[in-house]
Amino acid sequence: MNTMKKLFTPTADQLNKPKQSYKFCFCFRRMFKLRMAEPPTDIKNLFDEYSDKGAMTVEKLHQFLNDYQGEHHTIESAQDIFNSIKHHHVFLRRSLNLDAFFQYLSGDLNPPLAHPRVVHQNMNEPLAHYFLYTGHNSYLTGNQLSSKSSIKPIIKALLSGVRVIELDLWPSKNNKNDIEVFHGGTMTSPVKLHKCLQAIKENAFVASKYPVIITFEDHLTSFLQAKVAKMVSDIFGAMLYPGLEFVAFPSPEQLKEKILISTKPPKISLDSIIQQEHNDELEDITIKDNEEECEEDTAVPEYMHLIAIHAVKLKHGDDDGLKKLLNEHTQRVARLSMSEEKLINAVKTYASDIVKFTQRNLLRIYPKGTRFFSSNYDPFIGWTHGAQMVAFNMQGYGKYLWIMQGMFRANGNCGYVRKPDFLLSDEPFNPNIIERPLKMILKIKLYMGYGWHLEFRRTHFDPFSPPDFFTKVAICGVPADIKKDKTRPIEDQWVPMWNKEFEFPLTAPELALLRIEVREHDLDGRHAFGGQTCLPVLELQSGIRAVPLFGKKGQKYDHIKLLMRFQLLPI
Repeated sequence: MNTMKKLFTPTADQLNKPKQSYKFCFCFRRMFKLRMAEPPTDIKNLFDEYSDKGAMTVEKLHQFLNDYQGEHHTIESAQDIFNSIKHHHVFLRRSLNLDAFFQYLSGDLNPPLAHPRVVHQNMNEPLAHYFLYTGHNSYLTGNQLSSKSSIKPIIKALLSGVRVIELDLWPSKNNKNDIEVFHGGTMTSPVKLHKCLQAIKENAFVASKYPVIITFEDHLTSFLQAKVAKMVSDIFGAMLYPGLEFVAFPSPEQLKEKILISTKPPKISLDSIIQQEHNDELEDITIKDNEEECEEDTAVPEYMHLIAIHAVKLKHGDDDGLKKLLNEHTQRVARLSMSEEKLINAVKTYASDIVKFTQRNLLRIYPKGTRFFSSNYDPFIGWTHGAQMVAFNMQGYGKYLWIMQGMFRANGNCGYVRKPDFLLSDEPFNPNIIERPLKMILKIKLYMGYGWHLEFRRTHFDPFSPPDFFTKVAICGVPADIKKDKTRPIEDQWVPMWNKEFEFPLTAPELALLRIEVREHDLDGRHAFGGQTCLPVLELQSGIRAVPLFGKKGQKYDHIKLLMRFQLLPI
């Protein structure tokens, strides 16, 4: 029982004290009666159903896990769970009591995702069939104008599962014969290219064995390109995938533990490609501005051999060029880059064409240039139109970055998530169409939250009283599925009991994410942050689950969780 009391009681000295005092008006103190958390009624009823006279055997636990939770346990795996609970000393010899059962449901052995660390999707399809966890200006530690460039954000991104790293290559400010990485035209400090490449080599395949793509924004002379070619080859060696012009992209499985370079080839290479494909119009639509241009047209063979994924860009405002490119039936595949603003405008006219383009080619979306403070945009702008590389500033935090992190919790957090079949179908898909048949109803019951008293000091949320927590629950996805709701605040309690039910009809559950955010209610409207998470709907496990929450910057809290029930009901 002591373990349960520690988890659900506000402070250690509260184990035998049902009240908590706070200062009020200088010399006065307010006393608050603290509700001791107990299992919700639903859990009591389930325990009664799967136990006999207050005792749950291994056989009954096994039956509960398979019948109610929808899992697939053997009696041996149920025994392992049973034994792990016994170590917490809340059991009755050969059976579990209600407290032990409640502790299991509320703990780490009962996660919300079915495959939290297992790659379970088919990884043998072309690269274009997957969403890739993609960074933007991966070397920056802060804002886009004056922050420091460093290898630390690159390492952090790779260790969190990011698979696409972006580097801006420039001649050194102090030595024109050297190469540095920084955001051109700003006051950002530089970092040496070789340090970035070495950091990528050492950390590329720690979190995931699937390929890492490095996108170069190349502002170099042919002399420096030759130096880059030697540097990249020397550092990566056999890890480097050779430069080829793909008719179709290889699969992530084929590219395991490989590093691929993607950039716009020098102009002479593009001319060669154009001649080979008898496409006289491609050159007019491949250059937008100098973001990825070389300073000279002379191609360096060694540099050309680095480029595994050829990139093209559009001229600013070139709508005719976009239309031609989307409808071209060229033999080779490539990567197209456009800003979030360009995509928002393009999908008004070419939504289905863009989806079809991304079935063979890669589409990279990057933040608009006015996001000086490294904010991000709604990633569903790209995902719902098939864009594989939705490039994000990983150094900040906020709702859209939490959504990005939620998407890539799918498929074992390997950095690759297979696109839904409707984005790969021959039948044109337009995500902006609202009227679609329902495929699923997601039913949720939020019972309670716990653990804040173990993460925060007593006066963190309110200096004068215990916190008033409420929870916001929302679906992110195609426009037809977007919906949000919330609980009422539970006043003056560290262990809020909401017992609130939610229902979300879904037309595209394959793209749906469940976003959860806890706030502490304040009368002035500045509700303090209490934790968040974002979960891919189709990877949710049915039944009652303990949902861990994360901080603003994506760090997982050690103790804070929500107890929830999920039901995924196909239509």
